Amino acid sequence: MVNLRVINLFILTLIIAGLLWVTACAPTAVAPAPEKVVRIGALPILTGGGATADQPSFQGTLDYVKYFNEAKGIPETSIEIVWMDTATDATRFMSGYRSFVDRGIPLIHSNLTLVLGTIGSHLERDRVPLFTGGAIAPAVYPPGWIFCAWATQGEAAIAVLDYFRENWQGKGSPKLQLLVSETTFGREPAEEIARYAQAQGFDVLPTEFSPLIVIDATPQLLRIRERQADLVYIQNIISAAGPIMRDVERLGLQEKMQFAGTEWILAEPLLKMAPVSVEGFLAPKALPWLDETDIPGIRIMTSKQLEYHGTVFRGFEYMGGWVYGAIMCEAVKRAWQDVGYENLDGAAIKRAFENMRDFNVDDLVKVTFGPDDRRGSTSYAVYQVKEGRIVRVSEWREVPPLVP
Repeated sequence: MVNLRVINLFILTLIIAGLLWVTACAPTAVAPAPEKVVRIGALPILTGGGATADQPSFQGTLDYVKYFNEAKGIPETSIEIVWMDTATDATRFMSGYRSFVDRGIPLIHSNLTLVLGTIGSHLERDRVPLFTGGAIAPAVYPPGWIFCAWATQGEAAIAVLDYFRENWQGKGSPKLQLLVSETTFGREPAEEIARYAQAQGFDVLPTEFSPLIVIDATPQLLRIRERQADLVYIQNIISAAGPIMRDVERLGLQEKMQFAGTEWILAEPLLKMAPVSVEGFLAPKALPWLDETDIPGIRIMTSKQLEYHGTVFRGFEYMGGWVYGAIMCEAVKRAWQDVGYENLDGAAIKRAFENMRDFNVDDLVKVTFGPDDRRGSTSYAVYQVKEGRIVRVSEWREVPPLVP
């Protein structure tokens, strides 16, 4: 019995020794190199005023970055969005901004117009570009470290003003009424629009203001009715435009004057909120509408939404965010190709933006920047609600810069 135990122990020792020898002699597995990551710092408006517009926009940006990493991408490198909700608060924006800059993040993205007129000096000092879709004149004039997907909101309105003027059949000068939000997003474009309209022969009426959250627009609309405006242009977000147009419907003003507004409010939610008064509504658009499925970018964007979420968001805001993601990914890719991963910083991305010419986002839009131009796309068409559908009613045309 003792001898048997000794023999078994001896055999077990040999087996263990053999295993150790095989393991030692086996080729060592090489661990894959960790994937390199380029991070973009996003400061969206996910709560508070403006969140209804920025939430789908930010989702569009996240979805495009995912699609880019899957289908196009950068060799052995991925792009990642890190974010913090600003809640429409400048202090929260600056807190997030400083956090991103301190971490060495080379590109910031935000549509918070509240800060775009004052953040320029910080960006220049930190040598970090900011990309936005909420262009206002102080952000892009003079050209600095802020780049915008398209023309300013005031310049976009030129498409509607020119279209209305060309089709004007009334007597004398048409009366333009601006109804804008009591925010930077409302006030800044209003000054540009009024200046251009006066130069084109419009009789510009005193500006009416409304909050971002509209409960009752009756006082403003009664004054507008008294002034007998011909064209009323709403510079606000969709959550405010809906109640305004419901009050227009209640007062029957849609039969007395033409209503129009910024591209961000002409979408299906507006049609549902005020289906009667929104008929005939005009808006400038830098991007095609979702029903134009002959455009490759519409088909790609729609299929990816179905793949990622199982549904399609029928709004202009999502498409805007998708385009933001495309432009930023392209700038990062070009900077990576120019200086490599190790040297990729804010200055390299700024140069990549400035050298971007006719970048085609799958036929959704073509984007061009330059050393002295921060407006990515300046081509606009006028869209109108006809029989409950949003359709294009004008040719695409370039809008001029309205330099302050």
